[in-house]
Amino acid sequence: MNYQEHLFRTKIEVPKWEKPMAVSEHVVFLGSCFAQHMGERFQSFGLHALCNPLGVLYNPESIRLQVRAALHVEDVDIPVFHAEDEWRCWWAGTQIGGSSEQECKEAVEGALQMLRLSILSADYLFITLGTNVCYQLKSNGLVVANCHKAPSRLFCEEWLSLPDCIKSLMSLIDDVHEQNPHLKIVFTISPFRYAKYGYHGNQLAKSTLMLAVEEVRKTYPEWVSYFPAYEIMMDELRDYRFYTEDMLHPSGVAVDYIWERLVQTVMSDTMQKYLQEYAPIRSGLHHTPNHPESAGYKMFLQSLEEKERELKKKYNVD
Repeated sequence: MNYQEHLFRTKIEVPKWEKPMAVSEHVVFLGSCFAQHMGERFQSFGLHALCNPLGVLYNPESIRLQVRAALHVEDVDIPVFHAEDEWRCWWAGTQIGGSSEQECKEAVEGALQMLRLSILSADYLFITLGTNVCYQLKSNGLVVANCHKAPSRLFCEEWLSLPDCIKSLMSLIDDVHEQNPHLKIVFTISPFRYAKYGYHGNQLAKSTLMLAVEEVRKTYPEWVSYFPAYEIMMDELRDYRFYTEDMLHPSGVAVDYIWERLVQTVMSDTMQKYLQEYAPIRSGLHHTPNHPESAGYKMFLQSLEEKERELKKKYNVD
């Protein structure tokens, strides 16, 4: 072992999956901003991935409620409300709304249908838990996914207990496996530090989530696994240079590093080779041109699209 690495760096050992992910498999990402980062990274490589169609989620109960609503969308009463000349939904983030109640409900229903179809066809469901803190409407006890900057007097803040978190996660797993018995679930804990609740409170929240996930993993060992994104951030990247300026969010470098560890852990060698071959295409698609309307740039895009089609055909990515 390199002396300097042994002395100055703790390496989190993450065993490679015995049956790693194949390039043609479908994945759903739900949860906090970290799930958003990882899901968008999958999408940027042209992989089959759906990421938080109704916005980011933070606590186990909000995730459970959204998944249950998606799986039973025909039977649910979508909770919408009117605020500042726009209709919004307590199950969704601020990016989903409408100018009328009907328009808002249709937008939410469409996103729920998308989530339902994706869960039914998915091979993996990645869930990133951020905190055990949730907010309930005082009027009816509904746990909301987003407070939409509504007055704080409308809510009560609740810290879900360990039994509450376990119950929510087990109920979620039972719901999805009733309709997709082959779905594998991967839990992660968000590396984001919730200073709002105090640093001790943040640690209590993370610890509660870890204990809940571990209990669920022991109960469903054939379906549930855990990827230690939080531990990699806290122990392996133990330095403020791996945070953004707020000293709370992982930096781009940290996200890139955790992504690489995820790739090495969960993906087959063939899938990793696909990512390597797709990387130049991804880079080209993310390039910001000086003259986007030029004939040369349009030809460049056509060339990238053709390369993408050929690569996906080669690796059987429909």
